[in-house]
Amino acid sequence: MEQQQNFQNYQEYQQYQNLRRSENNLNTLVVLHYVKAGLTVLAILFFALYMVFGLFMGDAMSRDMNEELPFNPANIFVIIGIVGIVLCLIVGILDILAAKYIKQRKNHTFIIVVAAIHCISGLLGIGLGIFTIIELTKPEVKRLFDSKEI
Repeated sequence: MEQQQNFQNYQEYQQYQNLRRSENNLNTLVVLHYVKAGLTVLAILFFALYMVFGLFMGDAMSRDMNEELPFNPANIFVIIGIVGIVLCLIVGILDILAAKYIKQRKNHTFIIVVAAIHCISGLLGIGLGIFTIIELTKPEVKRLFDSKEI
């Protein structure tokens, strides 16, 4: 059961409603950041398969060729796979940290930086990044984070 609030005027009531709405939005952002982290870590499988494909292709090319090439073109697949795995792991960890910090209402700047990184990571990232930045720049949300700073 919700506790009844006593308000002196309509402006206090509006501020209270805005604060509650912002807290609900922040809780939704926590869930969305965890989902995005899960999907980002799941993308590691794509890059792992990409890398394995490069390994098999390189092995097949080395068996078919009689003369040795100076550089095996299949190694490009392996390099892209390794870089993709590392980037997905880093972004996934950053996302988990951002969700944790939103939940704890601290590290406001870190969360905005992670949201900006999301804006270059595809459609889901763009949407999540923009909505995170919009929500975190609201004055009542800044006050929530400022009150939790030590």
